[in-house]
Amino acid sequence: MRARGFIALAAGLWLAAFARDGVDRWIDATVMPDLAPHTSQEVLDRSGELLRAYTVDAGRWRLATDVASVDPFFIELLLDYEDKRFYQHGGVDPQALLRALGQAVWNGHVVSGGSTLTMQVARLLEDSGTGHIEGKLRQIRLALALERHLTKDQILSLYLLLAPYGGNVEGMRAAAIVYFGKEPRRLTPAEAALLVAIPQSPETRRPDRSNEVKAARDRVLERALSDGLIDADQAKSASTEKVPTVRRPFPALAPHLSDRVVAEAPDQTRHQTTIDKGLQSALERLAADTVASRGDRMQVALVVADHATGEVLASVGSAAYTGDLRQGFVDMTTALRSPGSTLKPLIYGLAFDEGLVHPESTIDDRLTDFNGYRPQNFDRQFRGTIRVREALQLSLNIPAVALTDALGPAKLLQAMDRAGMKSALPTGQPGLAVALGGIGVTLEDMVQLYAAIARGGVLRALTHTFGADNPEGQRVITKVSAWEVGDILAGLAPPPGAPSNRLAYKTGTSYGHRDAWAIGFDGKDVIGVWMGRADGTPVPGAFGADLAAPVLFQAFARLKPSLDPQPPPPPDTLMLANSQLPQPLRRFRSREAAFAPDASAPEVTFPPDGAEVELLPEGLMVRVSGGTAPFTWLADGAPVLSGEEEPSILLPALGRGFVTLSVIDAEGRSARTRVRLR
Repeated sequence: MRARGFIALAAGLWLAAFARDGVDRWIDATVMPDLAPHTSQEVLDRSGELLRAYTVDAGRWRLATDVASVDPFFIELLLDYEDKRFYQHGGVDPQALLRALGQAVWNGHVVSGGSTLTMQVARLLEDSGTGHIEGKLRQIRLALALERHLTKDQILSLYLLLAPYGGNVEGMRAAAIVYFGKEPRRLTPAEAALLVAIPQSPETRRPDRSNEVKAARDRVLERALSDGLIDADQAKSASTEKVPTVRRPFPALAPHLSDRVVAEAPDQTRHQTTIDKGLQSALERLAADTVASRGDRMQVALVVADHATGEVLASVGSAAYTGDLRQGFVDMTTALRSPGSTLKPLIYGLAFDEGLVHPESTIDDRLTDFNGYRPQNFDRQFRGTIRVREALQLSLNIPAVALTDALGPAKLLQAMDRAGMKSALPTGQPGLAVALGGIGVTLEDMVQLYAAIARGGVLRALTHTFGADNPEGQRVITKVSAWEVGDILAGLAPPPGAPSNRLAYKTGTSYGHRDAWAIGFDGKDVIGVWMGRADGTPVPGAFGADLAAPVLFQAFARLKPSLDPQPPPPPDTLMLANSQLPQPLRRFRSREAAFAPDASAPEVTFPPDGAEVELLPEGLMVRVSGGTAPFTWLADGAPVLSGEEEPSILLPALGRGFVTLSVIDAEGRSARTRVRLR
């Protein structure tokens, strides 16, 4: 033993004094590529808090760590206990080696190893044992090389990253999370001492499996007291602090979204998202509570976004990330499902744009045959003539289909495309059933659509990447129509027993009670809730208003105080009662009545459809032939001039770009042209 120690010491000192060039060549060739071992991929929330981490090779937890991210007291304690001369030696400490050799000779066995922290890093990097002279020599050589090529803080960071803490836990950051449930930025003296003690014998001092760790911790505290790092009161208090006896699970929030962001950038180790960790945790608990008493197959998903920025603040793909009967491993925020009635606000917004109706127009709710398609309301009742506002609030099917018929289903799909929605039709051609949910959409896309309505009709795509550039997209509906839709939805009363915050919201139920929806917004955020079964089987008696709407209001209650969903109306909003509306807007006319011209119907003769026209400073000259005066002119569904007797007129206050011009005569007949103004 004595001979081996002298050989190791002599070899180390010889290398330090005479082998500088050889060490440099050796580390360049063999060590440097391995100095950055793989670390766990981390998914972080918007403030940098850990949401979820993934193991590295062999299922080990090894989280990125450096000196700057660790409590400075831990570093003091570590150096005091393991390597007091760390900042003075060059990787090998001859004094420590001689002291270790003398102790071994005097006691007849090894008392201390004499290894510096740099030598311990060398051993961890090379995974070389300490019981053989060859391993010790290799550690010495590598330690000297490390000191020549790295700073002291870099070496310390490698130790913090690689130190063993029992089982599959490597590095003090992973250990702090596993044993204390927190990041190592602030540690108590007892916690810091425990993390210093474990790596000396990681398997026999594992807190979850051993009783020896307390004694080892207290020895570190005694050294700290004797060396003046803590006082007697701190030492006494720390020695009575309980030692953890179980391993805590690593954070696993937003598991579905985490899987997605890691798959999107598999070579990236740090993924910062827009998620709010506190909100995400609260909504995951809400999701679990929601389905707890609803059988073993009911599932729920929620998405929360800031509709001004498009940032996703919470994404709950299921009530639990499991493989049980609920199929919790399926991300229901991205699954294609039938939206039921939740597309109706878009239909009404498009109808407002086209000048087909106004919120105060009347529309018939009666049995109607649309070329063989005869939709009925959910309650199989008819309300007769009703205001458009009430038709949307009551979610009546027949008025929505009538408006879709007048618009044409293709126009609805075009608007969905402008809203960035990825939809799927059960058949190749869109039919009127699209209005009632005959199409596949995702919860994320529905939230994106409602966010566009909330922000004045313009798309801003949802994003979960923190700091990403996220410019505005296409206009989905006009600002006036978006406000009118929001005003109607904000008039709905909360469901019974729900929090009383005022929301603009809409519910929906798909055919066969397979999907229950509730989507709404206030002045800042938009939330979507889906409930049903992940396998798509029916849930008898399930309605969006009964199931999903209460969850929507409970989710909003977990946000900051709710803001009023409606800003002041745009200046050109027509705030009139039905009797004050232009005659053609007082009552909805069917597609045939509104757009099938007869010999005397009006026709826009200038500008012609599809033309590109120069916009004059004073406005745009338009001309109508046929029809019966007076005429009402609309631009993108908003009235511009009414009561005009002359067939030629100058339309003021038009912006540049594409615009749909409509003219309606005294008998309610209309004509349209779409042009580009430059």
